[in-house]
Amino acid sequence: MIAVVDCGMGNLHSVRLAFDRLGAEVAVVQQPEELRQAERIVFPGVGAFGECTARLLESGFAAALEEEVLRGGKPLLGICLGMQVLAQRGEEYGVSAGLGWIRGVVRRLGGDGHQVKVPHVGWNDVQWQPDSPLFARLCQPAAFYFVHGYHLMPDDPNVSAATCEHGEVFTAAIQWNNVFAVQFHPEKSQRNGLRLLGNFMAWKP
Repeated sequence: MIAVVDCGMGNLHSVRLAFDRLGAEVAVVQQPEELRQAERIVFPGVGAFGECTARLLESGFAAALEEEVLRGGKPLLGICLGMQVLAQRGEEYGVSAGLGWIRGVVRRLGGDGHQVKVPHVGWNDVQWQPDSPLFARLCQPAAFYFVHGYHLMPDDPNVSAATCEHGEVFTAAIQWNNVFAVQFHPEKSQRNGLRLLGNFMAWKP
């Protein structure tokens, strides 16, 4: 079973429909203890960094995710804000602490004076590391759908599994042990997104 975490800040309907199309057994979970029954976990997030982290902590999902993913080894897919909150801190509306799983910071796109439209909305090409199993059977580069104004800057470049360019080159996906996360929305990315979700379903980190 794939558990989709609902802490009130995600595009859960589209995510669930995408997995339904792939024939997956999927459940939207609102209680942290429900993660124990899952084989894989998906955390989609939409909204503000600090609020999302606060909700995860207050609801008990932060502790449950740490138990099931970091200690239990279950594969995790973070989507959009669900990728960003894995960082140590974010700079949206002031500095806020993240979950701290990935060493790095979440900063605004174009923060170094790049003249680009923010938020970054629409289709854009993604380039990935050839050995990443989550992008298997996709043509390089592949277009995915983005909606974001901030991006994760990992301290360790080896954590970056894919990049994209919008005024600057930024990390579009990270892969670390049994954790995989993407800045784009695979559930809105049609055939390419479904293929990536299918790869996550088959992934054995």
